[in-house]
Amino acid sequence: MTRLHVPIPLRWSDFDAYAHVNNAEMLRLLEEARIQAFWRPDEGTGPGADTAIMDARPGAEALALIARQEIEYLAPIPYMRAPIDIEMWIGRIGGASLEICYELYSPVGVVPRVLFTRAATTLVMVTAATGKPRRIEQNLRDAWSPYIEEPVQFAKRG
Repeated sequence: MTRLHVPIPLRWSDFDAYAHVNNAEMLRLLEEARIQAFWRPDEGTGPGADTAIMDARPGAEALALIARQEIEYLAPIPYMRAPIDIEMWIGRIGGASLEICYELYSPVGVVPRVLFTRAATTLVMVTAATGKPRRIEQNLRDAWSPYIEEPVQFAKRG
């Protein structure tokens, strides 16, 4: 099982009156991890992950739009100075969409390791000029294929 590990620092503004990461800020943490993992860094800003090959600059031919997100909160995330460890993988690649899966853990080296959150985001690739879905290109499939595993398993509802 190959997963990306993306360290994301917490900001004081991520916390609410209950002293844990606010649910709206959780979406920002997932976004930060997605950007680091999948979008090519700007020239001269350092190397990106091997999977960071999408172009998110203005004028890009393709856009990745969020079609769906699901978050399962397992434990409150308290303030920590060390970055949380966001494990990411691809749960599914379709014709024009993919599912990015996440598990948010306590910082690397913290014992016991705590799983705070599970989440999944469905992205749809679209042509920027038309907004219509477009097939995921082979170079993206090739870069992401080592990170494909079973989708995140959420607790059963009911």
